[in-house]
Amino acid sequence: MNIEVLLTEAEIAQEFTESMEARDLPEKFFYWFPLSVRAWRELSADGAFVDLMRTWDTLSSKVSELTAHFPGSVPVVSYGAGDGAKDRLLIQALKKSGREVRYFPVDASQTLLETACAAAEDDDVEVTGIKADISSPMHLVLASDAAESPKLFLMSGNTLGGFDPIEQIRHITQRLHGGDRLILDAELYHDGTTGLSAHPRYLAFAFAPLLSIGVTEEDGEIKFEKKIDERHAGLHMLTKRFHARRDLRITVSGREIQVARGERIFMNFRYQFTKAAFRWLLEKQGGLKVLDEVVSPDGAFVSAVCSL
Repeated sequence: MNIEVLLTEAEIAQEFTESMEARDLPEKFFYWFPLSVRAWRELSADGAFVDLMRTWDTLSSKVSELTAHFPGSVPVVSYGAGDGAKDRLLIQALKKSGREVRYFPVDASQTLLETACAAAEDDDVEVTGIKADISSPMHLVLASDAAESPKLFLMSGNTLGGFDPIEQIRHITQRLHGGDRLILDAELYHDGTTGLSAHPRYLAFAFAPLLSIGVTEEDGEIKFEKKIDERHAGLHMLTKRFHARRDLRITVSGREIQVARGERIFMNFRYQFTKAAFRWLLEKQGGLKVLDEVVSPDGAFVSAVCSL
């Protein structure tokens, strides 16, 4: 198994300690601990994600045509690949059409990255995992440079919604060249709902990083809050934070961190988009052309195929 490391485990551990001291846990730590990986797998295997998988299955039927202009093998670079389950649908479709595929899953989670690589090897696909932080523009550059254009870029599971989408789409677009294709999805906003974040398994997923360092539900609770990003209509954000019910002493990487009763630890957020806002984000902020759009059968997600 070939994995290139841009972000070491020691670096992640140091960043996690610093994030806990700052009372702010960003996206990557929710897929790092073994307990987090297990909670994520249980959530993603739930029926709530079935229609999202169906959407990517629909995209897989179109991927051969979308990459018909690629002169040789099809390099697939997947930002935030996770376990690669959605990527695999497209890769298998390309293989069935007679195309050679080179797969570059990119993720900060060693466990999920190994899973994605192992699945690709089972499919007899040439694969190089890239352990990186996709919130880092430099890591995006280095991951993108793993293959020559034209390339097929993927971002699945509302990965874009885990970051500032206006900034992140610009960073992603800067990695595209003429002939490249980008397929990404987003969770759609529906008035009065919180989407998948309201799912019973989501709370277990949200709590997993804290539980991994000995903080339990008896120590505090996670509270959710819906916000509107006023930079553009249709950008909605669900934030979450942990409220300590009592004084806590937490040991992280040998360092004791004291959290006083009533203190808050801000956790990762998740964007949801109206269809119009998602299109605006791609076209106006990313400078992309939307070649195709697929809405999941349940109306919870939208996927777009883009080019420069």
